[in-house]
Amino acid sequence: MSLFFAFIIGLIFGFMKVGQNKFLRGVATVFVDIFRGIPLIVLAFFIYFGIPQAMGFTMPLFLAAILTLSLNAGAYVTEIIRGGIQSIDRGQMEAARSLGLPYRKAMIKIVIPQAVRVMIPSFINQMVITLKDTSILSVIGLVELTQSGKIVIARTFSSFDIWLTVAVMYLIVIITLTKIADYLEVKVRRG
Repeated sequence: MSLFFAFIIGLIFGFMKVGQNKFLRGVATVFVDIFRGIPLIVLAFFIYFGIPQAMGFTMPLFLAAILTLSLNAGAYVTEIIRGGIQSIDRGQMEAARSLGLPYRKAMIKIVIPQAVRVMIPSFINQMVITLKDTSILSVIGLVELTQSGKIVIARTFSSFDIWLTVAVMYLIVIITLTKIADYLEVKVRRG
Protein backbone atom coordinates (compact mmCIF):
# COMPACT_ATOMS: atom_id res chain seq x y z
CA MET A 1 0.00 0.00 0.00
CA SER A 2 2.84 2.36 0.82
CA LEU A 3 4.37 1.91 -2.61
CA PHE A 4 1.07 2.85 -4.24
CA PHE A 5 0.75 6.02 -2.15
CA ALA A 6 4.45 6.81 -2.60
CA PHE A 7 4.00 6.62 -6.36
CA ILE A 8 1.02 9.02 -6.22
CA ILE A 9 2.94 11.41 -3.96
CA GLY A 10 6.00 11.13 -6.19
CA LEU A 11 3.98 11.89 -9.31
CA ILE A 12 2.44 15.00 -7.78
CA PHE A 13 5.66 16.42 -6.36
CA GLY A 14 7.76 15.20 -9.30
CA PHE A 15 5.65 17.17 -11.77
CA MET A 16 5.74 20.13 -9.40
CA LYS A 17 9.55 19.99 -9.41
CA VAL A 18 9.81 20.07 -13.21
CA GLY A 19 6.95 22.52 -13.69
CA GLN A 20 7.21 26.17 -14.60
CA ASN A 21 5.77 27.56 -11.34
CA LYS A 22 8.59 28.63 -8.97
CA PHE A 23 6.38 28.43 -5.88
CA LEU A 24 5.34 24.81 -6.62
CA ARG A 25 8.97 23.89 -7.37
CA GLY A 26 9.90 25.35 -3.99
CA VAL A 27 7.16 23.40 -2.18
CA ALA A 28 8.29 20.17 -3.86
CA THR A 29 11.93 20.86 -2.99
CA VAL A 30 11.05 21.43 0.68
CA PHE A 31 9.01 18.19 0.71
CA VAL A 32 11.90 16.20 -0.75
CA ASP A 33 14.49 17.79 1.55
CA ILE A 34 12.42 17.10 4.67
CA PHE A 35 11.41 13.51 3.98
CA ARG A 36 14.74 12.42 2.50
CA GLY A 37 16.62 14.19 5.27
CA ILE A 38 14.84 12.65 8.26
CA PRO A 39 15.98 9.08 9.02
CA LEU A 40 13.15 6.57 8.58
CA ILE A 41 13.24 5.44 12.21
CA VAL A 42 12.95 9.04 13.45
CA LEU A 43 10.08 9.69 11.03
CA ALA A 44 8.32 6.55 12.29
CA PHE A 45 8.65 7.64 15.92
CA PHE A 46 7.50 11.18 15.06
CA ILE A 47 4.43 10.03 13.14
CA TYR A 48 3.41 7.25 15.54
CA PHE A 49 4.28 8.84 18.89
CA GLY A 50 4.97 12.57 18.35
CA ILE A 51 2.04 13.79 16.28
CA PRO A 52 -0.65 11.90 18.24
CA GLN A 53 0.80 13.05 21.58
CA ALA A 54 0.96 16.69 20.43
CA MET A 55 -2.60 16.62 19.07
CA GLY A 56 -4.17 14.41 21.73
CA PHE A 57 -5.30 11.38 19.74
CA THR A 58 -4.20 7.80 19.14
CA MET A 59 -3.00 6.79 15.70
CA PRO A 60 -3.47 3.21 14.51
CA LEU A 61 -0.13 1.47 14.06
CA PHE A 62 -0.91 0.36 10.51
CA LEU A 63 -1.78 3.93 9.46
CA ALA A 64 1.44 5.28 11.00
CA ALA A 65 3.46 2.64 9.14
CA ILE A 66 1.81 3.44 5.81
CA LEU A 67 2.27 7.20 6.31
CA THR A 68 5.92 6.77 7.26
CA LEU A 69 6.83 4.59 4.30
CA SER A 70 4.68 6.57 1.86
CA LEU A 71 6.21 9.92 2.75
CA ASN A 72 9.77 8.58 2.78
CA ALA A 73 9.48 6.63 -0.47
CA GLY A 74 7.39 9.43 -2.02
CA ALA A 75 10.31 11.83 -1.60
CA TYR A 76 12.62 9.41 -3.41
CA VAL A 77 10.06 8.73 -6.15
CA THR A 78 9.74 12.49 -6.63
CA GLU A 79 13.45 12.67 -7.39
CA ILE A 80 13.26 9.63 -9.67
CA ILE A 81 10.53 11.30 -11.71
CA ARG A 82 12.32 14.65 -11.76
CA GLY A 83 15.57 13.01 -12.84
CA GLY A 84 13.85 10.89 -15.48
CA ILE A 85 12.08 13.85 -17.06
CA GLN A 86 15.17 16.05 -16.93
CA SER A 87 17.28 13.30 -18.51
CA ILE A 88 15.35 13.67 -21.77
CA ASP A 89 17.09 16.05 -24.15
CA ARG A 90 15.53 19.53 -24.16
CA GLY A 91 15.47 19.32 -27.92
CA GLN A 92 12.61 16.82 -27.68
CA MET A 93 10.41 19.39 -25.95
CA GLU A 94 11.58 22.17 -28.24
CA ALA A 95 10.79 20.08 -31.33
CA ALA A 96 7.33 19.25 -30.01
CA ARG A 97 6.64 22.90 -29.16
CA SER A 98 7.88 24.05 -32.58
CA LEU A 99 5.36 21.69 -34.15
CA GLY A 100 2.63 23.49 -32.26
CA LEU A 101 2.06 21.08 -29.36
CA PRO A 102 1.16 22.80 -26.08
CA TYR A 103 3.47 22.17 -23.09
CA ARG A 104 1.19 19.65 -21.36
CA LYS A 105 0.54 17.62 -24.51
CA ALA A 106 4.25 17.64 -25.40
CA MET A 107 5.04 16.30 -21.92
CA ILE A 108 2.39 13.56 -22.14
CA LYS A 109 3.05 12.47 -25.72
CA ILE A 110 6.79 13.06 -26.15
CA VAL A 111 8.79 13.50 -22.94
CA ILE A 112 7.10 11.23 -20.39
CA PRO A 113 7.08 8.05 -22.53
CA GLN A 114 10.82 8.42 -23.02
CA ALA A 115 11.38 9.30 -19.36
CA VAL A 116 9.50 6.20 -18.13
CA ARG A 117 12.08 3.97 -19.77
CA VAL A 118 14.83 5.80 -17.91
CA MET A 119 12.93 5.68 -14.59
CA ILE A 120 12.08 1.96 -14.48
CA PRO A 121 15.35 0.70 -12.95
CA SER A 122 15.17 3.36 -10.24
CA PHE A 123 11.52 2.53 -9.50
CA ILE A 124 12.47 -1.14 -9.10
CA ASN A 125 15.30 -0.20 -6.77
CA GLN A 126 13.01 2.02 -4.68
CA MET A 127 10.42 -0.74 -4.47
CA VAL A 128 13.02 -3.16 -3.06
CA ILE A 129 14.36 -0.55 -0.61
CA THR A 130 10.85 0.25 0.65
CA LEU A 131 10.10 -3.43 1.11
CA LYS A 132 13.26 -3.84 3.17
CA ASP A 133 12.47 -0.66 5.14
CA THR A 134 9.37 -2.32 6.57
CA SER A 135 11.71 -4.11 8.96
CA ILE A 136 12.65 -0.76 10.51
CA LEU A 137 9.01 -0.22 11.45
CA SER A 138 9.21 -3.12 13.89
CA VAL A 139 10.61 -0.56 16.37
CA ILE A 140 7.17 1.06 16.69
CA GLY A 141 5.56 -2.34 17.15
CA LEU A 142 4.44 -3.14 13.60
CA VAL A 143 4.16 -6.90 13.40
CA GLU A 144 5.81 -7.64 10.09
CA LEU A 145 8.40 -10.27 9.24
CA THR A 146 11.21 -8.96 11.47
CA GLN A 147 8.92 -8.37 14.45
CA SER A 148 7.39 -11.81 13.96
CA GLY A 149 10.90 -13.26 14.10
CA LYS A 150 11.56 -11.45 17.39
CA ILE A 151 8.33 -12.82 18.85
CA VAL A 152 9.16 -16.40 17.85
CA ILE A 153 12.73 -16.05 19.22
CA ALA A 154 11.35 -14.81 22.54
CA ARG A 155 9.27 -17.98 22.77
CA THR A 156 11.75 -20.53 21.42
CA PHE A 157 15.22 -19.02 22.13
CA SER A 158 16.24 -20.26 18.68
CA SER A 159 17.92 -17.17 17.24
CA PHE A 160 19.98 -18.70 14.47
CA ASP A 161 17.16 -20.72 12.92
CA ILE A 162 14.61 -17.91 13.09
CA TRP A 163 16.89 -15.15 11.74
CA LEU A 164 18.03 -17.47 8.95
CA THR A 165 14.38 -18.15 8.07
CA VAL A 166 13.53 -14.44 8.14
CA ALA A 167 16.54 -13.65 5.91
CA VAL A 168 15.60 -16.39 3.43
CA MET A 169 11.98 -15.16 3.33
CA TYR A 170 13.14 -11.61 2.57
CA LEU A 171 15.50 -12.94 -0.10
CA ILE A 172 12.77 -14.98 -1.77
CA VAL A 173 10.33 -12.06 -1.88
CA ILE A 174 12.91 -9.50 -3.02
CA ILE A 175 14.52 -11.74 -5.65
CA THR A 176 11.07 -12.66 -7.00
CA LEU A 177 10.04 -9.01 -7.20
CA THR A 178 13.35 -8.08 -8.82
CA LYS A 179 13.01 -10.79 -11.47
CA ILE A 180 9.43 -9.72 -12.26
CA ALA A 181 10.54 -6.10 -12.46
CA ASP A 182 13.50 -7.00 -14.69
CA TYR A 183 11.13 -8.84 -17.00
CA LEU A 184 8.80 -5.83 -17.14
CA GLU A 185 11.77 -3.53 -17.77
CA VAL A 186 12.82 -5.59 -20.79
CA LYS A 187 9.24 -5.57 -22.10
CA VAL A 188 8.98 -1.78 -21.78
CA ARG A 189 12.38 -1.15 -23.35
CA ARG A 190 11.45 -3.29 -26.36
CA GLY A 191 8.19 -1.40 -26.77
